[in-house]
Formats: sequence, C-alpha cells, structure tokens
Amino acid sequence: MSNAPLPTPHFIYTDWILTETLFDSEKLHSKETVFTIGNGYLGTRGSFEEGYPHAMPATFIHGVYDDVPVVYTELVNCPDWLPLVVIVNGDRFRLDQGEILRYNRQLDLRQGLLSRSLRWRSPSGNTIDISFERFASLADPHVLALRCYLTPVDFDGLIEIQASINGYPENQGFNHWEGLDQGKTDQGIWLQRRTRNSRIELGMAAKVTISGIEASLQVSTAPGYPTLSTTFLAKAEQTVTIEKLVTVFTSRESETPVPAAQEKLAHLPDYVTLLKANEQAWDEVWQQSDILIEGDGTAAFAVRYNLFQLLIAAPRHEDRVSIPAKTLSGFGYRGHIFWDTEIFMQPMFLFTQPAIARNLLSYRWHTLNGARRKAAHYGYRGAMFSWESAITGDEVTPRWAIGSDFYGEDVRIWCRDREIHINADIPYAIWNYWQATGDDDWMQKRGAEVILDAAIFWGSRVEFNPERQKYEIRGVIGADEYHEFVHNNAFTNRMAQWHLEKAIAVYDWLADKFPERATELEEKLKLTPEERSHWQDIIAKILFLYDPSTELIEQIEGFFQLEDINLADYEPRDRSMQPILGIEKTNKYQVLKQPDVLMLLYLMRESADFPYNKKALQANWDYYAPRTDITYGSSLGPAVHAILASDLGKSTQAYEQFMQALMVDLEDNRNNTSDGIHGASAGGIWQAVIFGFGGIQITENGPVANPHLPPGWTRLKFKLHWRGQWHDFDLRPGVQTGGITNTSLRDATRTLSTSTQYPMPNIQGFIFDLDGVLTDTAEIHYLAWKKLADEEGIPFNRQANEALRGVSRRESLMLIIGDKPYSEAQIQEMMERKNGYYVDLIQNMTPKDLLPGAIALLDELRQAGIKIGIGSASKNAQTVIELLGIADKVDAIADGYSVQLPKPAPDLFLYAAKQLGLEPGQSVVVEDAAAGIDAALAAGMWAVGLGPNERVGAAHVVLPSLAGIKWADLRAKLSNIARQ
Repeated sequence: MSNAPLPTPHFIYTDWILTETLFDSEKLHSKETVFTIGNGYLGTRGSFEEGYPHAMPATFIHGVYDDVPVVYTELVNCPDWLPLVVIVNGDRFRLDQGEILRYNRQLDLRQGLLSRSLRWRSPSGNTIDISFERFASLADPHVLALRCYLTPVDFDGLIEIQASINGYPENQGFNHWEGLDQGKTDQGIWLQRRTRNSRIELGMAAKVTISGIEASLQVSTAPGYPTLSTTFLAKAEQTVTIEKLVTVFTSRESETPVPAAQEKLAHLPDYVTLLKANEQAWDEVWQQSDILIEGDGTAAFAVRYNLFQLLIAAPRHEDRVSIPAKTLSGFGYRGHIFWDTEIFMQPMFLFTQPAIARNLLSYRWHTLNGARRKAAHYGYRGAMFSWESAITGDEVTPRWAIGSDFYGEDVRIWCRDREIHINADIPYAIWNYWQATGDDDWMQKRGAEVILDAAIFWGSRVEFNPERQKYEIRGVIGADEYHEFVHNNAFTNRMAQWHLEKAIAVYDWLADKFPERATELEEKLKLTPEERSHWQDIIAKILFLYDPSTELIEQIEGFFQLEDINLADYEPRDRSMQPILGIEKTNKYQVLKQPDVLMLLYLMRESADFPYNKKALQANWDYYAPRTDITYGSSLGPAVHAILASDLGKSTQAYEQFMQALMVDLEDNRNNTSDGIHGASAGGIWQAVIFGFGGIQITENGPVANPHLPPGWTRLKFKLHWRGQWHDFDLRPGVQTGGITNTSLRDATRTLSTSTQYPMPNIQGFIFDLDGVLTDTAEIHYLAWKKLADEEGIPFNRQANEALRGVSRRESLMLIIGDKPYSEAQIQEMMERKNGYYVDLIQNMTPKDLLPGAIALLDELRQAGIKIGIGSASKNAQTVIELLGIADKVDAIADGYSVQLPKPAPDLFLYAAKQLGLEPGQSVVVEDAAAGIDAALAAGMWAVGLGPNERVGAAHVVLPSLAGIKWADLRAKLSNIARQ
C-alpha cells in the first residue's frame, strides 16, 4: 500500500511507557489524540500547555452536550485548564519559534501521567530546560494537576509565567459557552460559564504555587481569561518549579458548580500528595484490568495503551452517560454514542470492572424515553434505540453529510432511519451482563424493561409475507454499511429473533421471581399474552437465508446476485472502497465495509447458538473474508476477523489483523486518529486477546482457557471476574489447557518452565551499540574530527582515531587536544562544530550502510519476541536509526542525552534496560569497544564483543562481526557459559 501513512518512527514502546523523541508539526493533531489523558469524568487532549498554531486543544466532560442550532448535538469542548505561558527574557517559549535542541514526551500508562521535557534555545540565544507533567486525578474526578520545571542553562535573566483558564474553547469554530462571571479568591482564580442551549453551568477554579525562588503572583481577569502571573530573575542552572492545580464541576453533579470548585480548591493537598493518590487509584484499576504479554514488546505496550484509552473514558461515578465512539479524545462523531459501546467496549468492563459495565447499560435505561419517541415518530411501538445518541436518547445522527466538493451533492445519512440492529445489540449486552454477574436486582429494576420494550418494537417492525409464510424485515442497513437499502439482512433478522427468544425468557423469569415488577411492566409497556404469542410466531417464522447443506449464509436478499469483486485488483490504495467505486456502485458489488455475517457468527459464538458452528464459520469465512474491505473499511472489522481467524487456526492472519487493529491510533494507519481514539477497535483488541488468543470460553462453572497464542508470545496473563469471583489465567505456549481450571493450569505451566534441560539464562532483550556494531559511522566520526583538528592545526590521523572508539564526544575531544589550553566555552564550541560536521555527513546514510548480518539478526530477534534497545554514546543516535530504516525494529533508545556518565560507567546500558522493562541479567549487550564491554559487565549484563580479542576479549562471547550470526547459536553459547 504505497500511499498508506507510514508508522511514525519517533515512538518508542516499553511495557508501560510511550515515548516520543521528535516533535513533528505535521502530526500535531493525531498526537494530540494519542496523548489524551482522563479520569472517567473528563478527557483532555495532548495539546501543549504553551499552545501551538492551529492546535486543537480540548477537554470533554461526560454528559456536557449542546446543540449547534438546527444542525446537530455535540459533546462540548470545555474551558481549557492547560494554558501556561513561559516568557524567557522577552521571548515567548513556543515550539514554532527558536530552536528545539532536545525533545522527549512520555505517557506513563501506569498512572495516567503525561510529561514532556525539552531544551529550547530562544530566538535571542538563551538556552533553557523546560519540562511539564500533568494528570487528571483518578482518585478525585474533579481535580486536575500540572507541574512545570524551568532551568536556565546558559544565562541569568527575567522569566515571566502566565497561568490561565481559557474560557473561549471552540468545537471546530463554534463556541458553545456564554460568560456568566469570573474572579479571584485567596486561593487563585475562577471562571463561570454556561452552555448556550442546554444551559449546563460550569465552574472552574485554579491556583499556582512557585518554589525554588521568591516570586509573588498577580491576578489579571481579562474577560473569559482569568490569569495568574509572575516575573522573577532566574539564575543559570537554578531550577524553578511551578505547580498549577485546577478543580472543575458542572451543574450536572452540583447545583452550585463555582462554590463547589472553590471549596475543593481551598482544601486540596499539595501536588505530590495528589499525584500519589492518583497513582494508588490507578494501581487498583490495573490490578483488575491489566493484561501481561511476554515475547512481543510492541503488543505488550499497545494492548495496555488501548485498555488505558477505554479506562480513562469509562464513567465511574454516574450512570446517565456512556462512552462515545471516539471516547473523550476528539471531535469525531461529535461525542455520540453508538452500538460500539455495548458490543465492542462493554465486554472488557464486564469481565474486569463490572460496576462500570452496569453504568454503561443503565445509560440505555435512562434514555428509554428518547427511544420511545423515536419509535412513535416512525410509526412503531415500543422503544427504537437511536443509531447515534447523546444525553436524552433521541436520534442525533446528522441527516446529511457535507462532502468536500463545494459543488457536489450532500450525502443523505440513512443509518438514522434504517440501521436498526442496534435495537437487538443493546439487549444482547444486557443479557450478557446478567449472565456474567448474576445481578438479578439490576435486571429486574432496569435491564428487563429495556429488553421487553425494545422487543415490542420488533413486533411492530416485522412484516408478514403471506406468499413465503415468513416474517421479513425490509428496508434496512445491516452491520455492513456499504449496502444502504436491503431486505432480510441475516445479521438483523437473526439478532431480532435472538432478542425475542431472550425477551420471552426474561418475561417468564420476572413473572416467577418478581411478579409485582412483571405486573408493573405489563401495565406500563402494554404487554399482553397476545404480544408474547406474536413474538413466538416471529421466532418460528422469521426469514433467514442460508443453505443447510453448505451452511453458507446469504448476507442480504440477492447478495449472491450482486457483481463479484477481487479487492486485490484495487491495491495499492490508501482509502476505503466506497470513495473508490462511489456510493451507487458500491451498493451493486459484493464488497463489505465490515464483517456482517461473520459478525453474527462472532456474537453467537460464545453460546454456540444458531447459526454458529465450526463448519458454518469455515464456509462463511471462505466466502466473506476476501470480500471485506478490512484495511480501510470500518475500524470495527480487524479485531473481529482476528478472533475468527484464530478460531480457524489461521494464526498468521489472526496476528496480522490483530496488529492492524492494535496500532490504528498509535501509528495512525487510517489517517484519522486526529478525530479521536477508535474506541470500538480498542474494545475489540481486548476481546481478540482474551477470547481469540486466550481462547476463553464461558462455561457453567466459569471461564475456561483453550489458548492459541500468536508465534513469539511466551506468556499471556490476565484475570476475569465472573459471578462474584476472580479467575486468574497465566497461559504459555505448549500447555494443553482444554477445560483445565486456573489452579491446575498454573501448575501445568510451572512444570513446563522448570523442566528445561539446562540452566538457561533468561534473556529477554538485546542492547546494541551503533558504531561498529549495526553500522560503521567510525569513518564519518573520523572525517568530522579530522576536519576540526585540521582547522585547529592539531595533528590527527587514523591511528590516533582508534583511541576514540566507544568514547564520548567530550572525552574524544580531550584526547585530541591533549594539553593545549582551551577555555570551557571553546571546548563547547568545538564539540558543537564537530557535531555539525558529523550531522552533515550522516545525512547521506541509507539502509545500505547497515553492516552485514545486522538486519537478519534484528529480524530474527524480533520474531523470537526479544526486545531490542540501542545503547549509544552518540547524541545523534535517533537520527542515525531513522536513516538506517530500523526505527520500527527498536523498542528503546539510550543515547548521549540519556545519562550523565559515559561508558565505561554502566549507566547508559542500565537506562536502556529500564526503558525495555528488563532486569540487567535478562539483557545482552553487543559492543565493539573495550569501554562498552566494561560498561556491560559493570551493569551485570551478558556481553557480546565484536572485533579483535585484544579489544573486546573481556566479553562473554567474542565474534568477528554479526555476519551469519543466528540467535539460536548465540543462545547456545550463552547457555554453555551459564552451565559452566
């Protein structure tokens, strides 16, 4: 796919931490999404505190919706709590001005902490180290915290700070807020705002603390932009800390949001205490929801990342809201709630955070009146759930989509009228919640009403065809939205039938266990014995198009008569098939936006209900999978395909489609991450890991694993909550687990891992030096040093250059100048000059500059699930790695910026191992310099030396080069040493 967006090479994934090593303004909006933080009450996009041209900062609070009159309802962008302006000797700090000398941004999933550290040279030439960190407290949803450190590097001077609340946030051009009031208190500043149409009031308060210097704060209250500011004289190498604490309430949870925010602010402990409480709250959540994967570093991190994005969007404290399709991370779909929540996201919460699962389903109960209004509008009975809903449950799907062509036709969005399978999808999720939790109380009070009233809708929506003697559902859109006006969609018809089966079961259960509630609902919903027998008649006679001999299901009436398509003919492509073919033509082809028949089989798989069986799965996979636009159709597809491919033993394909879903936001592989996180895909990831690779099946006695782990995965560990009990799973390849209980499974695994023949070192990662190991930049370094030496009139040749191998830039320069008297400023200038020559020279590097054997070994290690780090003293390591084209093979980089002490101190390699999440004894260092071997041994790591014995003889294993080296051979050599 030549035009597909390339994975960003500036991300490093470790077990818990996402690190961005280079700022790329082209990716500004997608990175704002990726670095979203939140706490289940609100979400804040990863915009910069100091601002940036055309940035899209946003904070979304659950349930705060407002109308753009006539056009649509949307989740509102709330006042921005982030603004923190730093002015250095008159120059405002911003990344589009001055020079970024160093940049690092990290998201720590363990505690929801976003941090950024950089070295910036102002247009006037003042260099300053600046770092920010922020979190939305999981321990207290109304508390937000931000901290900034400032350290002048090479100047004394005036620094001004302005910390504000921005009361003018926009939803892509529209401001939903009107100003009410603002002011100052003893603590700081406050702002009061109200949405224009929904009349939701918001109160926000903020205070600032400065330490490390004497400074007094002034308050300025420009309308809608209250600000705390200070100016102080900073000294070189002196660190000043600014802490900004913010509280926020709305009238949805407090009658007086401003006093509530002020009161909360007045009693807040300090930043460090708040951070600790937040960390403890996250720790509890991860205890229940974490998934541990060993043997695949990218998947280990990215699975946690997707879980994190769901956890920060999940309403913990109320049940009148639900998770929007784009979570609380972007403007896409205007914060509307789809079937994505119940079918894709809810299962993770059901089995790890059941109270949240109940909240999500209670939202549908609270919005029943909106669903009833929609049914009445279309002339039906019962409850007809909206395709997109907001706070009331009324339909908020836009009627029209405006195309990018100014003169083109607007496109009618038919989902609001025709995509009715959601009416069975919601009861499906409610039924599964009840089965997994046994929560009879909630079921009789809330769940039953949703299931029964939504079933009444089907009774009025089906049509009886006297010629066929069958009930039909005509004029719908199925799960596959490429076909917009179809009859008897298999997914819709079977889900409606399933829903009616369960509605009868719930009705009978209520009558038996809670007769008063049954009578109450009969009266409220006008439920009669005739209605019930009508449901039974529909169940018996609904049309379902399939061939019992082959088990092949026809997706919609007439699908097999549509024109066939070979998707391979359209490759390479960078967009979905609908814009390629056009809407009309797509309707006439056998091409699917997402799984439809296969989605039905997936939903029926858990209970092995009709039409699910292995033969049906195989037949329908063979027919529909090749016709599904899985790369650019719907992001809901890849995870489901991954699970079914896993069931069919297609492990390579399962893993490929899993990775496609897994990296959809981290690598922006659909070019739309800027709109917000793909919430359904994130939920699908959890299901793919647990139900697909873990092979979890729910039996009468609880969950049982029948795993098929992807190649390279050496361990998969997670826990599931079922009927009030936690079930632990610790799965490894080669252990037959069919029907094994948790305890015996763990015993089986233990036996497996202790019966290894040799005392094998537990190697999980390799750390490679760059120069002389993966590539030969020694010649480039030599030419750069030679040019500098010649300019300074210092004798320097290749023999003298040998002494510089593996030595830091400063140490190298000291060896070259010997006892010649230079000032510190001259030494700094020469180091910068040499680096300039070096950087100019390396720009010509390409993957051809990799040394023989390097790429083969890297690929083999990755295949084996070994983590890969770089440990190089060079401050240009990141650039070299990108030019060599190996950024996607590297999990962590430790370079000249990472630590203070150079090799032979062990610090660089210890830092790399920490980034990889490994103990020193699990790491192998590959080095070509004596200083590097000494550093590896001092770190307590295995050392592989490349080059002559006299240079690297202290290593555990000495090799002439990487050419022809295989991981199996290296492992055998290291095993021998361990045995001896």
